[in-house]
This record gives sequence, C-alpha cells and structure tokens, in this order.
Amino acid sequence: MKRVVFLLLVVGCQEAHVQEESNIVFTEVNTSIVSTVCGAQNPTQIIEVNGTGLALIDFDNDDDLDLFVVNASNAPCRLYENVGDESIVFEDVTERMQIDLKRWANGVAVGDINRDGFDDLYVTCHGANALLLNAGGESFEEVAVRSGVADAGWGTSARFGDLDGDGDVDLYVCNYVEYDFENPPAPATYKGQLVLGGPHGMTPEKDVVYENLGDGTFKDATKKWGFDSDPSFTLNAAILDFTGDGLQDVFVGNDSMANYLFVNTGETPTRFENRALQFGSATNGDGAMQATMGIAVADVNGNGRADIFTTNFSSDTNTLLLNDASGFFDDRTKRYGLGLLSRTQLGWTCGFHDFDLDGDEDLFIVNGHVYPNASMETMDSAREQPVLLLERKGERFERVDLPGKYRDRAAVFGDLDNDGDTDVIVAQRGGDVRVLRNDARLEQSSIVEFKGACLGAKIHVSFMDGSNTTSWITDGFGFQSSSKNARKVFTKPISSVEITWPSGNQETIVDVPKTGVFSIVVPD
Repeated sequence: MKRVVFLLLVVGCQEAHVQEESNIVFTEVNTSIVSTVCGAQNPTQIIEVNGTGLALIDFDNDDDLDLFVVNASNAPCRLYENVGDESIVFEDVTERMQIDLKRWANGVAVGDINRDGFDDLYVTCHGANALLLNAGGESFEEVAVRSGVADAGWGTSARFGDLDGDGDVDLYVCNYVEYDFENPPAPATYKGQLVLGGPHGMTPEKDVVYENLGDGTFKDATKKWGFDSDPSFTLNAAILDFTGDGLQDVFVGNDSMANYLFVNTGETPTRFENRALQFGSATNGDGAMQATMGIAVADVNGNGRADIFTTNFSSDTNTLLLNDASGFFDDRTKRYGLGLLSRTQLGWTCGFHDFDLDGDEDLFIVNGHVYPNASMETMDSAREQPVLLLERKGERFERVDLPGKYRDRAAVFGDLDNDGDTDVIVAQRGGDVRVLRNDARLEQSSIVEFKGACLGAKIHVSFMDGSNTTSWITDGFGFQSSSKNARKVFTKPISSVEITWPSGNQETIVDVPKTGVFSIVVPD
C-alpha cells in the first residue's frame, strides 16, 4: 500500500505555493482489478480517446459497494465483488454472475428498472447498448432488445431518473457522433500540431430518452416529452431538480456546443422545455461554448439550490455555475478559485464530496489529454496530468497536491470499507485502475442511508446547533460512470431531515440517532 499525504496549495492570481499539510489523507490500495481496455495505447482515432467508465453497485445487497469496469475493443466488461470486511478487497465474479459482454463499450449507468430491490446495469456502446438485468444478486441477463433500449449509436454517458414522477426510473442516453471505424475523420491541426480528427466536421447523434413502462420494458419518449432539440456532441447529463419545484430536470453537457437544460414543466402529460439560454446554463459566463466532459452538483453557496460544476478542455477553464433563488445560473468560477488552476488541464470526471469530514464538500477532478502528442511545449498541456484535489476553505477551493500524473478519465466515489468516509476509484484510459482509501478520522457521527427508488431525492438536514445543509441523492454524474451516494454522513447532532422525493412528495423525519446508521425507506 502507498500512503499519500497531501500538501495544501493556495491558488490565486499567482502560482500556487505550499502552505500547510491538508487533513485529506488517502492510501492507495493494491487490488486485483485489471487495467481498462480502449483501443491502442497511442490512439489514432477519436473513438479511442475517451476511455471507459466505472460503476459502484451493491449488486447482491450485502451493504458493500461492488465495482463494474467497462471495456472497449471487444474486451470483456468485468464485475468485481467487494469481499473485504473492514478492508478493501475485490474478487472478479464476472463469469460467476454470467456476464458476457464483449463490445466497444463506453459508459455505464446503475438503476433498479423493475423495482425488485436489486440494481441493474445499462452499458453504452458504439453499436447496440446493453441492459444487464440483475436476477436477485445471483446472475445478470442481457435484455436490452427485449426491454426496448438497445439504442445503436455512439453512446457515451447514460442516466437513470424518474422523469415523469411515477415511481420508476426512466433512462436518458447520451450520444456523440456518427462514426465509422472504416472511414474515420481526417487528421486536424491544433496549436500548430497534427492531431487526430473530430468531433468538428462530424455529424452529431441525437440523444434518446426512454420512458419506463413499469413492466420491464421501455418506450422511446424523446419527442413526446420534448427532448427533440438539435442533435449535439453529448458527453454527459445530470438528472436532478435544478429549478426548485420538486420535479426532475435534465442538464445535458455537449462538447464544443451549447449545453441544454431541459426543465420539467409539470404539465400532464409529461413535458420538458430546453431553457438553458434563458437560465444561463448553455455556456460559461463569457458566452463561450465548452467541452463539458464532467458534471458535478452541490449546494456550493448554501442557498438550497443545485449548483453545477463542469470540466472542460485544456486552454479553457472548468466552470462553476451558481444557481440563484430564481433558477438562473451565474458563473462564479474565478470567485471560488476554480479557473486559473484548470487551464493546463483537460478534465473528465469530477465530484463534490466531504473528504475530510469537516462539514463542507471538497472537489475531486481527474484529468488527461486526448492527444497522444500533447506536451507543455507544444500545446500548453501534457498528455499525463495530475488529479486536482481541491479542499473547501470558506468561499474558496484550495488545491491539495496529489502526487502522480495519469491519463485519467473515469472515477467513482463511495464508502468502500464502510468506515463512514468517501473513498475513490480512478481509471485511466486504457490503463491502471487505482483505489484510493480515505483515511479521514470519523468520530461521533450519524449515517443516514436511503433505500428504494431514491435517485434524485433532495435532502435538507437541520442540525441541533441551528445550521443546515442540502444535498441530493444522485449517481454521481461521472463521465461515462455511475456511483450512487445513498448514504449521508453527518458529524453534528441532527434536528430533522426534510426529504423531497423524486415524485415531488415531501417527508420530514425527526428523532434521528446521534450516532450509528439510520435507514429511511422511500414510501410506496
């Protein structure tokens, strides 16, 4: 094992400098997880550069988070069971669970499509997508054609969420470009260097939205529900209530094109309208369209609304959009210290999590360039890049120096050893999968876990000292990845927990224990 102690860097208008040791401490754990596969080590086609995703899923409901690893190039996708007790140990159970998925797979989403209490897996591919139905934690069966969700394009990320408020999870599938392996795009030029071509000059593919019919099958509801905007180079999406009306909306991240914000109008039948321009989330604050690979959501400014953070291409910056009380988004990237430090990075998966258990959420961003010939000398950005670990310090995020440089793409976040803190698994493009165990010291705490169809629920917690916090139950919105965060850790005594379920119904829980695990089940 490799213990990693981080140094805190203050990031402002000048170069960052070492200030002090951080309270965030990870240990890299040796595991038997094999490297991911995605084309050649030195890619020559655009389809090889995005890498593949990860998912955390408790497939057998034993209260341990297991790991699903996506692979391209017709290499088998793999499922690893978490068999550790108070340690992190994974065992390959792919064959035992009857998973035989060998395609050009890209991303994965986790959700319980038939409400049997066992999460299922949806895998996006170049070509037909796959739906792995969980048979009571004993095996998986591929049922995409039978269920009506075998969309055949270039799928990137996918998201489950209750879009029509009927209690089951619907499905949003992100599609990128029309791509032919036998006829790839011609090379292009970037900063005077010859690079692989795309996506510019290619034909974007239309995203697909599926309505869950409640019987194990889905129906294409893209047009019926109002998602028939112009096709875009879509890389990611987030399903959540962004307008504060209790209904699930969809933020869509498009590569080098305007982002979409599909707002749930609350009409019957279900209807969505793209209001990204109206609400200020189509571009950054300068009106520039960005790459939007990664999406993370948190209540950064403490007003109870979902703010949006996105990762972008090098020579650009990542973007923080704060959600005000009216639903309008305001670019506050520079104010929170998140602009300058990202200009040399090309960001992918990102996530807000309270890694040091101090009551506010820190930010973890994985990076790596798409061009094999990228270097600081030629492109002001290297192919291999460090993780950006940013600790929340008041109204700023301050960089924590994490050693190593990688070609990272995917990351998932969850409590792998059930000690109450958030661990991280990171995957390189066609490279190693790294497990980072969080060694935060958790003393007195309440762990509230949510069971049932809770994706998209809003959780507002009031504490005995008069303070409060707001968070959401999501699948993490990782690039081509999924990590459901249905357990919340609180280090202060709780007065009440107010929940807005995905249906819009509300519930208040009092008398939460000061310590231990407390379960809340979604009402029927």
